[in-house]
Amino acid sequence: MFEEVNRQVPFKGLNWFFDHCETITDRNLERVKALGGGIAIQHRMAYQGEYFIDRYGKKAAERTPPVRRMLELGIPVGAGTDATRVASYNPWVSLYWLATGKTVGGVSMYPDRNRLSREEALRLYTQGSSWFSSESGKKGAIAPGQLADLVALSDDYLSVPEEQIKSIESVLTIVGGKIVHATNQFAAHAPPTIPVLPEWSPVKYFGGYGAPLNIRKAVRAGVPVEQRDHSVECHKRGCLHAANALLAGAATARNQFCRVLGQRLRLPCILNACSEFMEPSLVPAN
Repeated sequence: MFEEVNRQVPFKGLNWFFDHCETITDRNLERVKALGGGIAIQHRMAYQGEYFIDRYGKKAAERTPPVRRMLELGIPVGAGTDATRVASYNPWVSLYWLATGKTVGGVSMYPDRNRLSREEALRLYTQGSSWFSSESGKKGAIAPGQLADLVALSDDYLSVPEEQIKSIESVLTIVGGKIVHATNQFAAHAPPTIPVLPEWSPVKYFGGYGAPLNIRKAVRAGVPVEQRDHSVECHKRGCLHAANALLAGAATARNQFCRVLGQRLRLPCILNACSEFMEPSLVPAN
């Protein structure tokens, strides 16, 4: 079908592309290449990898998606998240997945031949993605003549232990030469805080990305966090300590959140139901 459309209305000059492509075949990759298309990949396998392996087997999961083959064929590839439809909006979780080949649960999905170096993964996010907005050469690199969009990071992405990639944050963000975010040592340069919109957004009351399990963000949002030493037992069926922290965070924010909405949600009922499974006797001892 695509070839027929191309014969009648040529695709040449259009930066058209497919999304996801976790299970695309080599033959279809060749078709995309021949028609001048690109592929935008997202890291939903970082979250759904275990489920995919259980259903289709580990061998089938080795090319989900076949990123290395895409690059070998010279197909334009851009990395992203497609948040919040298929994955988290955190780019560092995506970069972790691309560079390590692991899910967020630590399951290794990909052989070496389908993993990227950290630099390759970052390039897909920057220069690679600029092709999809028809802005190649305008953004994606820190270079003369390109847009002054850049960040200073909390850690060195290229050298930190791989498990720490997921925790990297920006401490200084510059867009178009203007500081739009600054914290830590750059806090004095921070612009005025932008109000959270819409007013009822849970982000305003639950602490934003990573809270309440991220201790710094939980404290900042006024969410109580119980300090515990974790053990191997915690992770056999998911850490109950973490579940308790999530429930405590939700309980702290729910009343204010409900008042803003002007109605009582079912959240208290949900929390009460969850609490039945979180009796102290079920929580592993330290």
